[in-house]
Amino acid sequence: MSSTWPVNIGEAARRTGLSAKQIRHCESLGLLAPVNRSDAGYRQYTRSDVHTLQFVHRARELGFSMAEVQALVGLWQRPGRTSAEVRQLVQTHVDDLGERIARMQALQRSLLSLMACCRGNEQPECPILDDLAGQRP
Repeated sequence: MSSTWPVNIGEAARRTGLSAKQIRHCESLGLLAPVNRSDAGYRQYTRSDVHTLQFVHRARELGFSMAEVQALVGLWQRPGRTSAEVRQLVQTHVDDLGERIARMQALQRSLLSLMACCRGNEQPECPILDDLAGQRP
């Protein structure tokens, strides 16, 4: 791994796990300070930029929306923040995940029920397709 700084967008992508497109999107959202450019016009990312992008990547891995990531980056970079602010944002995310998981589990139960009604044989009748078409079995 090269230790020379600054790095170009390809190297920043490699080091952070984000694509070049995602990095440019982060820039457009103001998650990074204005990025310097080389004489040839190429973006040049500092250690701090790459660290911020690593933070963004990890937050996205945890399922935070870009709006939530913006809020988290803002809190992370604000020395006067309180951990209560961070915890509340994360609690809201956890609650949302719980609701989405419950909806997915309900969908799974519905599909399993439909599958139980389907004989899965060589006949054309299919209660799964009937249900999708609004014709309950």
